[in-house]
Amino acid sequence: MITTSHLTTSLSKVIGWFFGLLVMAIGIINMFWGNDPQFGIFIFLLAFVFLPPANTYFQKISGFSIPRVAKWLLGLFILIAALGVGELFQKIDLMLMSF
Repeated sequence: MITTSHLTTSLSKVIGWFFGLLVMAIGIINMFWGNDPQFGIFIFLLAFVFLPPANTYFQKISGFSIPRVAKWLLGLFILIAALGVGELFQKIDLMLMSF
C-alpha cells in the first residue's frame, strides 16, 4: 500500500529532477548563446539546489535541508531572470539558427 507521504516524496523528487534539469538547460543556453556566460554558469550551479541527490548530500554535510519555500522562491527568481532579463527565447532562437 502506498502512503500519502511516500507519494508526496516521490512526486517532489520527480519535480526536483525535472526542474533541476530544466534550470541546467537554461544555464547551458545562457553559457554558450548569449553575451553573459557568467550568468549561465551561475544559473547552472543554482540548478543543483533542485536535484534530489545534491539536496541529500547537502543535508548529510550540513545537517539540514533547504526549505521548500526557499526552493520555490529561488525557482521563481531563476525563471524571471532567465525569461525576462536573460532574454531566453532570443537565445534559443540563436541556438536553433546555429544548427
